[in-house]
Order: sequence, then structure tokens, then C-alpha cells
Amino acid sequence: MKRIEIDSLSELPSVARAVVESLEGRNVVLLCGGMGAGKTTLVSRIAAYLGSEDGVTSPTFALVNQYMDRNSNPIYHFDFYRIDNIEEVFDLGYEEYFYSGDLCLVEWPEKIEALIPDDVMIVRIESGDGENRVFEIE
Repeated sequence: MKRIEIDSLSELPSVARAVVESLEGRNVVLLCGGMGAGKTTLVSRIAAYLGSEDGVTSPTFALVNQYMDRNSNPIYHFDFYRIDNIEEVFDLGYEEYFYSGDLCLVEWPEKIEALIPDDVMIVRIESGDGENRVFEIE
């Protein structure tokens, strides 16, 4: 496990780099943290690190957004906060995304725990005072 502490959100690019460098063949990244912890902000820095020029926004209502990296490979960004019924995720066709080999960044994975593949990366985010954050990458 890698632990990274930051004092400012300006340090997030180094966290994004650490996440990407730690993937080791995995493509599903679970982002765990409370409301306002910085999950979407981290996704934006990961996308930027991978060369995406797309604007990153939370897919709270759409459930999934797609961005393109510098090589035109898709990056999928999921937000399952508003999921009330696991059937919604089946209707979305989650399997096509999770098992595509393309990068899938998942906010609120605890809402779909039964559907999570075995080999995933987990990034836990703990908020401190102000912009202080602790990231644990498993």
C-alpha cells in the first residue's frame, strides 16, 4: 500500500501520477471517500496526467462520463452516488466498461459492491483540515 499526504490540492498531480503508475495491469479504480473528499478532482488530475483535454465533471446524473487520453483511448468516469437499485447498473451495461480493459474510475463503489471485479485498485481519500488529504493506494 502506498500512502500519500498532501497539504494543498496543487499537489494532486503527483497523486494522479502515483495512481497511474500503480495500476500494474488493473483498469478499474475504486475511489473511496466522503462527500467533498476530492474524488472528482482526483479524476480530473488523472485524466490530465493521461493527456486528456476534456473537461471533467461529475457524472452524478448520467452515471458515466467518457474522456479521451492523449492516444484517443477512453477513460470512463462513474459516479454511483444516486444509485438506488443495482438494476440501474445492469441497465447501464457496466460489464462492457469494467471488462473492456479501458480505465474505469469509480466514485461511490460501495453502492455496487456485489458487481466489483476481483482485481481492482482501491484509492481511499481522507479529508483533513482545509485542503489536507491522505490518499491510500492499494
